[in-house]
Amino acid sequence: MTARVLVVDDVPANVRLLEARLSAEYFDVITAMSGQEALTICERAECDLVLLDVMMPDMDGFEVCRLLKTSPATHHIPVVMVTALDQPSDKVRGLEAGADDFLTKPIPEVALIARVRSLARLKMVTDELRMRAVTSREIGIESPEREAVADTGRGGRVLIVDDRPASYERIAAALAVEHTVEIESDPSEALFRAADGNYDLVIVSLGLQNFDALRLCSQIRSLDRIRNVPILAITEPDNNARMVRGLEIGVNDYLMRPIDKNELLARARSQVRKRRYTERLRDNVQISIEMAITDALTGLFNRRYMENHLATLIEQAGARGKPLSLLVLDIDYFKSINDSYGHDAGDDVLRDFALRIKRSIRGIDLACRCGGEEFVIVMPETDMAVAAMVAERLRRRIAAEPFAISQGQRSVPVTLSIGISALRGQADNAASLLKRADQALYRAKRDGRNRVVPDAA
Repeated sequence: MTARVLVVDDVPANVRLLEARLSAEYFDVITAMSGQEALTICERAECDLVLLDVMMPDMDGFEVCRLLKTSPATHHIPVVMVTALDQPSDKVRGLEAGADDFLTKPIPEVALIARVRSLARLKMVTDELRMRAVTSREIGIESPEREAVADTGRGGRVLIVDDRPASYERIAAALAVEHTVEIESDPSEALFRAADGNYDLVIVSLGLQNFDALRLCSQIRSLDRIRNVPILAITEPDNNARMVRGLEIGVNDYLMRPIDKNELLARARSQVRKRRYTERLRDNVQISIEMAITDALTGLFNRRYMENHLATLIEQAGARGKPLSLLVLDIDYFKSINDSYGHDAGDDVLRDFALRIKRSIRGIDLACRCGGEEFVIVMPETDMAVAAMVAERLRRRIAAEPFAISQGQRSVPVTLSIGISALRGQADNAASLLKRADQALYRAKRDGRNRVVPDAA
């Protein structure tokens, strides 16, 4: 893995030292000698991670970090503050400014590289989600960037995994002022608890008795349901090797004992904010995917999805030697509904029509709106005879109950015509299947509507 790291320091010797360390691990390194230069580089999206010195003449590192983390364009860039300041209050100030970590000089090289690798890896995941979410903005879905900047990181659900009462009681008491906290003192149950709890953060003590805490962290990362939940590890000061190993397997952050309450709160807020931001990105991506393949009015799949997926269903049916049938449905005299009652009434009918289709088919069937008042239902593992029975049952249900319009104040009778075709061997394809069903639908309309007509073999 490689990443572009921005080293910000006004002392050339410090810059050269960090540049040499990072370059030896195959990171691309760029440098800035001032806070303003660093802000410009970040705004141009020229780096993946920032190593930021605190003591600089024009603008100190705290202010640079605050500006980066309050800008929608740069808040997602990880920032590691590097300084000779070693007071707990300095560390908390940096974390509250938005820093992802606060490393005190002299920095152990192994710890530095592990932290940079961990944050760069997480940045790659975030970048992929942000790239996919670009299309969400283009189709009108609100970007989560401003919400992320405004998020305080409070009000999260936190699970503490620790088997020492004196330890977990202190941690829980400190976090309870800002979060909902639950405790799991049995490490063997922690994975199941985490999977079922919808947590924003899991805090794991690396000093669990008779249980490998790093294995638990690895298991959390291996489960799809919780692999994106942040993990904050609690470790002893002399346990750097396990801390580094934890970062390598996916631990997001760590805290050394003895635990400073303010640092604990600051690190928890940071991880909860990141969790919420990435979840918003994933939600946006999911919404954009759904909008790309579904019809906005009815919630059914759209024509583009149907055409792409139909070919796959036909291929599967041919490979397995299974039947497949296709229904083309058209609402009779739909134009007259729009003309007589208005397009809002027509939309009411279409939405209700889609609901009735969903209730009449199986989970494996594919229902689509192809445009206007025309719909398609693809029925895998269904021959012509069974498809005709389903179509006739659906036709009767539509005709039997009028459709409510004008917010339920009026109703209108609706009927539909259906054409059916069935797969004819492995040489058949989607285009011919649709064409035959369309021809059958035309005959249904020609012969008086409100009827089901199978394809003439």
